[in-house]
Amino acid sequence: MSERLHNEKIKIIENLTGVDSSKLNYYLEAKKRSEEIIKQNHRLEIIYQIIQDINIDMSLEDIIVRVHEKLPQAIHCDFWGLAVLKKENLYMSAMIPGYVCVGEPISKESLMWEAVNYRESRVYCLKGDGSQLTYPPIKRMGLRAMVACPLIAKGNVTGVLIMGSKTENVYGRDEVKFVDQLAGQLAMCMENARLYEQVLRGKNEWEETFKAVTDPIFLVDLSNNILRCNNRLDKLPGISNQSESEKCYCQLWHRESKCEPCLMDEVCSTRRPAYTRMQTSTGMIYDVFYYPVFNENEEIYAVINHIKDVTEQCKMEAQLMHSGKLAAIGEMAAGVAHELNSPMTAILGNAQMLLRDLEDDHPQTDYVSDIISCGLRCKKIIQNLLTFSRQDERPMSSISINEVVERVLSLVEYQINRNNVQIETNMGEQLPTVQANGHQLDQVLINFLLNARDALEGSGDIKKIDVYTGVTEIRGARAIHTTVVDNGEGISPECMEKIFNPFFTTKEASNGTGLGLSVSLGIAEAHGGTIEVTSEPGKGSSFSLVLPAEEK
Repeated sequence: MSERLHNEKIKIIENLTGVDSSKLNYYLEAKKRSEEIIKQNHRLEIIYQIIQDINIDMSLEDIIVRVHEKLPQAIHCDFWGLAVLKKENLYMSAMIPGYVCVGEPISKESLMWEAVNYRESRVYCLKGDGSQLTYPPIKRMGLRAMVACPLIAKGNVTGVLIMGSKTENVYGRDEVKFVDQLAGQLAMCMENARLYEQVLRGKNEWEETFKAVTDPIFLVDLSNNILRCNNRLDKLPGISNQSESEKCYCQLWHRESKCEPCLMDEVCSTRRPAYTRMQTSTGMIYDVFYYPVFNENEEIYAVINHIKDVTEQCKMEAQLMHSGKLAAIGEMAAGVAHELNSPMTAILGNAQMLLRDLEDDHPQTDYVSDIISCGLRCKKIIQNLLTFSRQDERPMSSISINEVVERVLSLVEYQINRNNVQIETNMGEQLPTVQANGHQLDQVLINFLLNARDALEGSGDIKKIDVYTGVTEIRGARAIHTTVVDNGEGISPECMEKIFNPFFTTKEASNGTGLGLSVSLGIAEAHGGTIEVTSEPGKGSSFSLVLPAEEK
């Protein structure tokens, strides 16, 4: 009976171990397998650690340090490193222990290239002199065993994982399998890091491009909330920094409610870009462009709002249009003046000959004298027309403001008087000259007078325009002013803020373009001066051209 039990125990041991073994061998085998299981657990922990802890923005050096913390518990390792394949060259990118040779290319004759060329793991028994490695300082470490595993991502070899030990024959099948798994995870991490870097670089490039655009650009969602902007807010002097609302109409246009009409609604309905031109109460003019932004389902989820300041451009266009208009008028005036000049010369010549032949007490002498006086006046008007019609850019010169006023009044006084408007002048005496372009000053003063005439339409019985000149100050320096005052309907506070805006006018389309005051202000500022306006509804307006006096 005891013999039978003994035989059964031996059979059980054999069945359990799969080997002919004694109890001692059984326990040794069990212990060995337990150690293998513990080692495999350490290896799995390392793989798991790599998956959990390695971030896509970590460098190769950081990856090696993180893995090396637990690596000695899983495998013999006196040296290990990562070599990266770039443009058909293999470079040592990181290693432990670290050396200054990181970044240098690895010779094509090195054993490390075999893992790349064969696309499979290679195990080597090395000579003590390290001559097979051909890469300092590894060849001087006295490694006796090495395993090299290719890093493969998306079917392409991207590098090599190298692991070495000073102990011979330490890399068996299980160790190579572990290194293979480790290489696979590292290859995946490196590929993710490469893709992340590529995406991050593309993102940074787009952000820098977005910020480099000098015009304000906003990304606005369908609820009118501003999501992002390129911080070019200096191009929007009216932007609200005090408001807590993120709505575009509140932040950009100082509105408490949605714009009517809102082009974002048009963009969402048509799925196409839209454009409008907006003018603020401060006189700024903006071209506003709306572009739809689509998601992966081809649905609009936001709108790009591109705002371009075109105030100066509009002023320049206004000046060009006004100059073209004046050029046409000047050409016509020149033609009329030349046509009148010849007969007027004949009239004056004949009248002067008649006057010379008449005795002083002749009854016709006064009539002939009147003809000569009126002819000389017409001659002066014709000369002023010729002067006004010259459109060439004459250089700046010393100009008498009183002469400018007299010349302009000779041109427009009749047009104003026929509307039953009285003109009174009060010229300052011995005024300093101004350095200016006389033709441009004519334009400004004519604009003042014609606007005053228009403001008097529909006024009471007494229609009056006062023109006077004098000395004043501008920016603390002596200046000359030319002021035109009317007792017309005046300007409302709402319109006062806009009168210098290009194309703004309260007149009918056939009577005005809204360019006169805008161009006049440009001329005044070009001469270092300004235009001052005061007005009260129902009591008239006062426009003053103020120019710095010429230094003597």
